[in-house]
Amino acid sequence: MPRTGDAVQPFALPEFYMPYPARLNPHVDRARAHTRGWATAMGFFEDQAGTHIWDESDLERHDYGLLCAYTHPDCDGRELDLITDWYVWVFYFDDHFLELFKRSRDGAGAKRYLDRLRDFMPLSGGPMPEPTNPVERGLADLWARTVPSMSTDWRARFAETTAALLEESRWELANIAEGRIADPIEYIEMRRKVGGAPWSANLVEHAVAAEVPADLAGTRPLEVLRDTFSDAVHLRNDLFSYEREVRSEGENANAVLVVERFFGCDTQRAADLVNDLLTSRLQQFEHTALTEVPALFAQRAVGLTDQLAVLAYAKGLQDWQSGGHEWHLRSSRYMNDGAATVDPTRGPTGFGLAAARLPTTSRAERVRARSLVHARVEPVGPTPIPEISMPYQVRLSPLLDSARSTLLAWGQRVGFHDPVPELGGVALWTPNDLRQFDFALCSAGMDPDATTEELDISAAWLAWGTYLDDYYPQVFGRRRDPAGAAAQAARFPRFMPLDDSACPPPVNAMERGLADLWRRTTNELDAAQRLELHTSVMSLVEGCEWEVANDAADRIPDPVDYIEMRRRTFGSDLTKTMSRLSHGDLVPPEVYRVQTLRDLENTASDYAALLNDLFSYRKETEYEGDLHNGVRVLRSFFECGRDEALGMVNDLMTARIRLFDRIATTELPLLYAESDLDAAARALLDRRVVELKDWMAGIAYWHEKTGRYVDAELDARYRPVITPARVSDSILLALLRPSGLGTSAARIEGILTSSERSESVVPR
Repeated sequence: MPRTGDAVQPFALPEFYMPYPARLNPHVDRARAHTRGWATAMGFFEDQAGTHIWDESDLERHDYGLLCAYTHPDCDGRELDLITDWYVWVFYFDDHFLELFKRSRDGAGAKRYLDRLRDFMPLSGGPMPEPTNPVERGLADLWARTVPSMSTDWRARFAETTAALLEESRWELANIAEGRIADPIEYIEMRRKVGGAPWSANLVEHAVAAEVPADLAGTRPLEVLRDTFSDAVHLRNDLFSYEREVRSEGENANAVLVVERFFGCDTQRAADLVNDLLTSRLQQFEHTALTEVPALFAQRAVGLTDQLAVLAYAKGLQDWQSGGHEWHLRSSRYMNDGAATVDPTRGPTGFGLAAARLPTTSRAERVRARSLVHARVEPVGPTPIPEISMPYQVRLSPLLDSARSTLLAWGQRVGFHDPVPELGGVALWTPNDLRQFDFALCSAGMDPDATTEELDISAAWLAWGTYLDDYYPQVFGRRRDPAGAAAQAARFPRFMPLDDSACPPPVNAMERGLADLWRRTTNELDAAQRLELHTSVMSLVEGCEWEVANDAADRIPDPVDYIEMRRRTFGSDLTKTMSRLSHGDLVPPEVYRVQTLRDLENTASDYAALLNDLFSYRKETEYEGDLHNGVRVLRSFFECGRDEALGMVNDLMTARIRLFDRIATTELPLLYAESDLDAAARALLDRRVVELKDWMAGIAYWHEKTGRYVDAELDARYRPVITPARVSDSILLALLRPSGLGTSAARIEGILTSSERSESVVPR
């Protein structure tokens, strides 16, 4: 076991996946000298409230000039000075906040301190208050030096990520005070804010002088590039900083600790799993850059200038990954004994040797292989459902029987039972299927107080969304046809006009159902509400397209990407939007956007989606060859058996519903106090909590009663078409070769076109 000084390190550092060479900016010495003078001028070496934060030796040992020279290798000297000052400021802030507020558990003082920092980021460049401490002084100076060359859109994004970086320190502080360790899903989401990598991604745009176009910044490919970058930066940092944060500082926001506690494993195993997730996120970055970004360019007809800006941004993120890794190997701030011994500052031949030190067949290639090497259809047998936590009592609408009859008639009318030419003239659903699925029962539990019309519309939306969810994998996924999926998706907006324009003639059941539901649902909605509903429907459609793209690559999703996209494919955005529309305008929109309410809704969504994965595991794995199931994703990632993966999914569900309770009972009252909401708005948000409880309880009850997942019904509904083929050893060997950005996609494409594939199955 490697040693740090006289102490034994808590674990041996794993093999890191880093195929890109790190490069050093030639202006490194200038940046070191400049930032030393700047930190002195800002007062970073002066005691604060009688507490020592930094002295010059701390700055020298941490060597943020080297960090920025590695992470931004191509910018000029002046830009590197600015970037280095920003990183010195953010690391100083982290230590300043630790000493003044985390150690003393001073939550109230932390809030006052953080609220005031927002005043030093005026979007219009207006006046600022007089700084009262080094953090404020540094932020005021940096903001004035940074924003003049950037657009208003970039300023808003940068201010938002900076504020999140500051504000979410309160989340860490609250967890420390309570001795609470986050669950893995919560941790990944919150670490993006606390760790500040989205903030770093914004600075990359400044450093490479290439802003991400505003109309592309919110698209899935750009969000994935940012989020995979962020997750990889943070997970790497957690591995290197575990000893300092957990053993010395009493921190509990560290991925190694989260995995250690949640999965009940030893520290070395936890570190290895965190490194596997880090590797998976980097490989997701590559996959998105090589496949989703070019598709986005084609779909949006993006001009050459904007394409070059996005590619420069992606390259800047890649440079940051390799440079940040090299810096972690050398900074005295972290545990890095037993890692690199080559000094990269001796000349160009030393740069990027971390990649060269990797063995030719590494654990990283195992991470890649297990997402790609598998049989599509697996005989898993009857699935034992674990004991599920559901603390809320289901209530059923007295209008259930009427809604059932109405839904069956509606399904017949819009064509759910019509032959589907792409399935050889077989109907996707029979009338008995729709009866057995019993979506009206789900709606009756989700919204027990609904009127007759509301319940009928709710049940129809559930049926439509599920039909879509079945149609896309069976029609487009089976044929490996992302282009067909995209063409169908492009037609859907025509049936959701934002004004009073007429719809074109529908050509299938999905379009007929959508046109009818849109007309009935939006009759009383204003323009803004129509747009919100339109966006939520397309979120579901985009999730289905994502599944088809993975089907085309025979790729089991990355675990983090799966959880985040599962919220879309489960239709959570759609049901949440419909519920919010009934609230009117009494709750300010900015309140709905705060992290507390997003967390409340996301925890409910995750619970319901993972619950569905438990019940649908056999249907999707044995009968449909569907790769998009949480049990299957965890089986692949952890290389474990079915029952162990079932237990993990159930544990995650339990953690999510416990967090839901915590948010409702602890964090929501705090939001009320801080937002100055009136009694009417508070009552509406309290009602939202009750609605989400009904929503989860209704979904849980429906899964117990529906015939959609009953073994006997599955056997009657599906018939095998082609016996699944085993993946050959030659495919495995082809995957287990050194790779980097730009090589894996071509190699995988060759494998997919040359190998014998297994097919899905078609419903009767």
